Amino acid sequence: MQWTLVIPLKPLMRAKSRLAPTAGDALRPGLALAFAQDTVAAARACAAVGDVVVVTDDARAGRELRALGARIVPDSPQAGLNAALAHGEASVRSVHPGTPVVALNADLPALRSVELARVLASAAAFPRAFLPDAAGIGTTLLSAAVGTELLPAFGAASRARHTASGAVELPLGGVDSVRQDVDTGDDLRAALALGVGPHTAKATAGLLLVD
Repeated sequence: MQWTLVIPLKPLMRAKSRLAPTAGDALRPGLALAFAQDTVAAARACAAVGDVVVVTDDARAGRELRALGARIVPDSPQAGLNAALAHGEASVRSVHPGTPVVALNADLPALRSVELARVLASAAAFPRAFLPDAAGIGTTLLSAAVGTELLPAFGAASRARHTASGAVELPLGGVDSVRQDVDTGDDLRAALALGVGPHTAKATAGLLLVD
């Protein structure tokens, strides 16, 4: 089975605001782009992924992520994360109605293709499934089988909301890179400890991580 991944990315100037105390506003947009680049590159390298769609209105991000093989869909709703994901899902299924769809966070700079493949293999057994983030409160991945709506409920406490919506929580072991999203300085330290991709490594070179 091959999945189509839908990755939402807000305009870089507004992305990752909680990293400002760690990296400053000048570096924050570049970090957000680097995270997305490493996420897309790892996803494209995963054998279980047939296509990667990024929902964004950011021209710079669109150019850079298209160069990595992503398909760019404008964020027409401009109504937040879940609306962007639903729009991306609709765009995918209007052309390929028989494809299973996965919503994936754009801030997984340590993402490993082999771990993503492991998660997707587990998700294939369920109509809808999700993976909690490293903090155990949010969600980094939500899947929907063919003929099943994604019904994204990302945001604060989304682990509980996705459970309540009937999505099955996937096994947590051995897939740390798929769970380690980056919102804060501590998250970035954890991702760096796992080993980040080349774009994030370059963007964080020489960065003094202080809170």
